[in-house]
Amino acid sequence: MKTACFVIALCLGAAALAADPYPPVDVDMPLKQVGEHSYYVLGAAGMATENAGFISNAGFVVTADSVVVFDGLGSPSLAYALRQRIREITDRPVTRVIVSHYHADHIYGLQVFKEEGAEILAPRGAYEYLDSPTAQERLEERRFSLEPWVNDTTRLVAPDRLIEDAYRFEQGGLTFQVNYLGSAHSDGDMTLFVVDDGVLYSGDIIFEGRIPFVGDADTRQWLETLSSLETGRLRALVPGHGPAARDPVGAVSRTREYLAYLREVMGAAVDELQDFASAYAETDWSRFDKLPAFAAANRRNAYQVFLSMEAEALGQ
Repeated sequence: MKTACFVIALCLGAAALAADPYPPVDVDMPLKQVGEHSYYVLGAAGMATENAGFISNAGFVVTADSVVVFDGLGSPSLAYALRQRIREITDRPVTRVIVSHYHADHIYGLQVFKEEGAEILAPRGAYEYLDSPTAQERLEERRFSLEPWVNDTTRLVAPDRLIEDAYRFEQGGLTFQVNYLGSAHSDGDMTLFVVDDGVLYSGDIIFEGRIPFVGDADTRQWLETLSSLETGRLRALVPGHGPAARDPVGAVSRTREYLAYLREVMGAAVDELQDFASAYAETDWSRFDKLPAFAAANRRNAYQVFLSMEAEALGQ
């Protein structure tokens, strides 16, 4: 009898492991449809380690024979939860993942799709991140701050294909346009346009309804990218953070306005040889201070832009 119970327990344990290969994550993952074939899940408007790391968006497009995913979320557990949401819509396989850029909250879930056999496409610049000390340091930090969802089995997944120019492909009867944007928000950024649906997945070159995270971005290039972004054919724009914009022109304008203001006020401080602390304290932030993440991100953003504009002034 004891032997039988032991065997049953082993079988039940194995079944549970097979059914749930990653530590379960208890977060709300609302699924939004923005086109006939296009969907996304909406991350919370918080900082990187809040909401179990679910603070960025990811999208997917259901074609006649397969699924194209955009971005991999901030942990394998989150990506696995996304995979279950996809299964609610279709049982077709995920065959491609388009990565907007290599930042932690968009890539730690890539291994889930790689294990399924999906091809990972990423912008040129991905290896600047992957080969940097920052990549390993950030992973170690997340293994602590997002444990158990990011743990010792979480790994950095390199792309199967680097994109460094416009790339158009057909899949399952739909047409996709990948646009390489160069170094803007990160070392390499790109977007995905679902031609048949008129839906643009923008990654983090657009933040909607919250303060952008500037990090080590080239804000001059970022602004130029936003100024040249084609929005006329769009029915919906899914940003890297925040809800989908049914007014794509407005979404682009709001991100551009914030970046332009940072460069205006910090650039003036650099020109006048003013120190950062006094420049920040004297700046009127009332246009942005009610937005989510302002308290956590704005001063850091302003300081980064201050330093980068000092470097620009010195010709570096």
